[in-house]
Amino acid sequence: MKTKELRDQSVDELLAKAEDINRELFELKSKLGLEKKLDHPHLIKDHKRNRARILTILREKKVG
Repeated sequence: MKTKELRDQSVDELLAKAEDINRELFELKSKLGLEKKLDHPHLIKDHKRNRARILTILREKKVG
């Protein structure tokens, strides 16, 4: 997910995307807790970074 693509989206779209990422992150962490192993463990880090990007851009739009 590119930062430039996120900046072009509206606030509502970013909020929806953040909600989707939070849900996916929750599911990955739940699966990790139950099975003790994930097929693609790098997805947790990727989702955290994407969530941080989205929240940063939302904050920029709110302030600016």
